[in-house]
Amino acid sequence: MQKVQLIDLGLKDYKETWRFQEDTFKGVIDIKINNRKNNLSTQTPNYFVFVEHPHVYTLGKSGDFNNLLLNEEQLKAKGATFYKINRGGDITYHGPGQIVGYPILDLDNFFTDIHKYLRFLEEVIILTLAEYGIKAERSKGETGVWLDVGTPFARKICALGVRTSRWVTMHGFALNVTTNLGYFDNIIPCGIKGKAVTSMELELNRKIPLKEVKEKILKHFSNLFEVEFEVE
Repeated sequence: MQKVQLIDLGLKDYKETWRFQEDTFKGVIDIKINNRKNNLSTQTPNYFVFVEHPHVYTLGKSGDFNNLLLNEEQLKAKGATFYKINRGGDITYHGPGQIVGYPILDLDNFFTDIHKYLRFLEEVIILTLAEYGIKAERSKGETGVWLDVGTPFARKICALGVRTSRWVTMHGFALNVTTNLGYFDNIIPCGIKGKAVTSMELELNRKIPLKEVKEKILKHFSNLFEVEFEVE
């Protein structure tokens, strides 16, 4: 069973967290390069980072800037920031009340299949939501976790976007728990027009403790990926 170091950054600025991710990501890759260069078998570490961000919009490397519907002044007025970043996917929003998970895993320790990795992340969220009586599912051709797929009421509850290099992952998922969904009105979420966004709070009509949801996410992640978490 693989060990994964669990790190909870609490509420942290996006740029600072991105830098932390990049440094951790590079550290794992450096170990892999050194192992290959010197014919070593040093175990590469795995990490799982939880974080909440202040209001921020992020655009993936293949995303369309036109999907951000605010100019610089309007962003400031809403207390939000914007970054073009190096994950897959288009534009999304992060903010308080949203659980963001950044697994930094060496997939050589698990399975070298990005498609399978994304499906596993989606499954973690689907199983977590099922514990609250929320029937979530995948939408063909659209990464993430959705409700009422194939109906006029289809809505997204969790966004996914990752980056990999040498089978090491970064970025991850963003699950709307008690998120202020009004901030999604300022973008075309994930570049998909005409699709709504929802949260656990909206679906259940009650507040849900983030800590409780995190514990369920970790349980399902541990079972699916067959890992044991270690707290730093």
